[in-house]
Amino acid sequence: MSCLRRQETLDWIRKYESRNVTWLPEEGSEESAWPIVWERAKGMRVWDCDGGEYLDFTAAFGVAAAGHAPSSVVKAGHAQMERLLHAMGDVHPHSGKARLAKRLSGLTWERWSGANQSAKVIFCNSGFEAVEAAMKSACQISGRERILCFQGAYHGLGYGALVATERDYFRGRFGRQLAEFADFVRFPCCEADLVSLRSELVAKLKSGKVGGVLVEPIQGRGGMNVPPFGFLSLLREVCDQFDARLILDEIYTGFGRTGKWFAIEHEGVAPDFLCVGKALTGGFPLSACVGRGDLMDAAWPKSEGEAIHTSTYLGHPVGCAMALAQLERIEERRLVQRSARAGLELQAALQAVFGEAGNRVLIRGRGLMIGVEFRRSCGRPDAKKALNLVRAMLQNGFLLLPSGELGNVIAITPPLIVTSTQIRDFAACLGRLYFERKTQ
Repeated sequence: MSCLRRQETLDWIRKYESRNVTWLPEEGSEESAWPIVWERAKGMRVWDCDGGEYLDFTAAFGVAAAGHAPSSVVKAGHAQMERLLHAMGDVHPHSGKARLAKRLSGLTWERWSGANQSAKVIFCNSGFEAVEAAMKSACQISGRERILCFQGAYHGLGYGALVATERDYFRGRFGRQLAEFADFVRFPCCEADLVSLRSELVAKLKSGKVGGVLVEPIQGRGGMNVPPFGFLSLLREVCDQFDARLILDEIYTGFGRTGKWFAIEHEGVAPDFLCVGKALTGGFPLSACVGRGDLMDAAWPKSEGEAIHTSTYLGHPVGCAMALAQLERIEERRLVQRSARAGLELQAALQAVFGEAGNRVLIRGRGLMIGVEFRRSCGRPDAKKALNLVRAMLQNGFLLLPSGELGNVIAITPPLIVTSTQIRDFAACLGRLYFERKTQ
């Protein structure tokens, strides 16, 4: 299929797609460079339909952890499509679903417990579906109806996940349709917050109404917010104290993004349910709710021929084949370890170029999940600066995204294969553009 030219593509999107989906410049405006129209991508690089070439420092929303279109993953997908393009997820299974479920168990509870425990899986399509499956599982076990979540959280936009997503921009229009089963507490930003947070958690959990605590180990769309060390251990402790289930939304952070297979491993504790997606396949819509085996059995009855939680594309054969190849590639290329090293290198490079900016530029992150926050000299968030830099970086050949509720954070999540040279060039360009525009 031939690629449409950029203007024709944008014209068709303007005419035929819901106007709320893709941001398009007003016809005749000066915003001529945004958006680009992707044509192909490989490794760190993306090419648009006009021949422009870019280094992708978003990994396409964190999906391309092993780079775009890794040969082994593409080959696995092609081979699977030729052999079996679709199956009947909850009726007649295919072997790939079994292999991937076993692989995810080996990466999680079997690895964490020394093979003393195993995991069980509910396969889904999008990240929010995995979150909803986890919330269902937690509340099924306890018979309690409420979920405890965190301010600034983003867990997806399906009606169930939207209840747990704390941002009025997404929720406001649908408030009257939502069953309010979530309570929110503060997401800690420093170690001192943990003392008061413990009191908040205890006050909520001792009511006996909370079945699960749902949390992102690092808030991605919330602004790359990294909690203090000890936060996840605190959650594990209070969940155990009040017999609530700990749910980790690692849709964004999973599979090496933070320098560990899963971000919860930085504190050496295990959740009860783990939500994964994005980097799982490297480019096919597949997600999973992975739970400790005995808890999954406690949450869900044995199938009597009709599944309570299922979908047409459950455990899709192409997605499973690509996921198995993707996980093998991440492991063989030691990309988890590479993420840890490259993340330190990237933070150091950013600190070096922004040293003169003082508290107007704040850098935080873990592994290759980094946020650069921009503030004015008065301390107020500077969303205009962040957005202008994202657009300027695009014109200089780098793909980036703004993040955070106020849009004043640039999210940096390159594929885990990013090189030292690419890191240095990226940081130098971002710093140069920041100081050039500061004097304009």
